[in-house]
Amino acid sequence: MQDCFTFEAIRGIQAGREFFVALCPLRLIPKVFLFEEEELPPSLRAQRSLSKARVPLLTKYILDNPTEYVFSSLTASFDGEAHFESYGDYVSDAGRLSIPLSARIVINDGQHRRAAIEEALKQAPQLGTEMISVVFFQDLNLVRCQQMFADLNRHAARPTKSLSILYDYRDSLARLVRRLAIEVPTFKDLTEMEKTSISNRSIKLFTLNSIYQATSVFLRRVGLDAMSEQSYEMAQAFWTALGSVIMEWRQVQSGEASSYWLRANFVHAHGVTLQALGRAGGDLLSAYPDDWERHLACVQTIDWSRTNTELWEGRALVNGRITKGERNIVLVANVVKRSLALPYTAEEQRVEKRFGGELTQEVSS
Repeated sequence: MQDCFTFEAIRGIQAGREFFVALCPLRLIPKVFLFEEEELPPSLRAQRSLSKARVPLLTKYILDNPTEYVFSSLTASFDGEAHFESYGDYVSDAGRLSIPLSARIVINDGQHRRAAIEEALKQAPQLGTEMISVVFFQDLNLVRCQQMFADLNRHAARPTKSLSILYDYRDSLARLVRRLAIEVPTFKDLTEMEKTSISNRSIKLFTLNSIYQATSVFLRRVGLDAMSEQSYEMAQAFWTALGSVIMEWRQVQSGEASSYWLRANFVHAHGVTLQALGRAGGDLLSAYPDDWERHLACVQTIDWSRTNTELWEGRALVNGRITKGERNIVLVANVVKRSLALPYTAEEQRVEKRFGGELTQEVSS
């Protein structure tokens, strides 16, 4: 066939329909897969509109990781007649797929990857010889394409935040937090590494995601990033010391109390408080870099019981249930900072006044 796009491909049958899995050089992606539906209403498109924020992130991912980036297959439909030339009787389903240049090819899944590849090639044209797999379906009926998009995304499930942290080796904070979860007595054997919530029967007390969020705010308020060994040592020292200060945490570590009992009866067994402790702890180390541990002991004076609704309702609880919005984190951190005799920031003072609490202080300079 003349005037065709030709790909090395494998032929198969799915739901009674013929389809092809082909290898496509990246340099051909912008030419083969056009995106011309941006101005059409959703009812006339075959996929979602491009997210202007997502494409630069994917482009940066490719350019920052030229020897490690990974992209899953694109899925596309084409109209017109294609020609598949088998390599032979013994490999009848492997050969060359030729699609006429006049055919209209629409991406059913992967338009953001396609756009990111196009942008990355502008800055790194040497990537053009690399390959990506494409799953081709022959049938460019709009209803069929829209149904394919719905089917492809119907059961898609993003990994939990904890699992993403567990498997992410590029994120320096993720690497640091994994060490904390393994080495800090407060977290060791008590961290749920995969899920972002803890079931009633679980023996775990913290999630990897909550440790990540709490440590992130802790380091940020101390003025450190996650790249240095100093950052790890400081975070390790803080969480270890805090685990010694909070009596109920010690009881779970020693086996004297169950994680379920702690979650059912105390607000400090939940992510909202862990992030609040990270926030207040960062300010403590900034204010008292040399003797912060002596001040940290004051956290013991806080009544963390969920029955203490006069203190916690509206801060960590809403109608008796734990809640974890950004406002709640600040309000719980205010309780901790008050026990540590730390002044509020202007933001914390505003949140406290809006809440109507009585924990007002002088604003820190």
